[in-house]
Amino acid sequence: MDFSNFVDNLAYMGKGMLGILIVMGAIILVTVLLNKIFSADNKK
Repeated sequence: MDFSNFVDNLAYMGKGMLGILIVMGAIILVTVLLNKIFSADNKK
């Protein structure tokens, strides 16, 4: 295993993990917003 290649690939791995975090955050945000919108209709 070449350690320098591993260190070089950390930037790509970090970008991928950041992308996953952003997508998960967007899904959670949309879910919370839809829950607030449609649960308010059921209370009326």
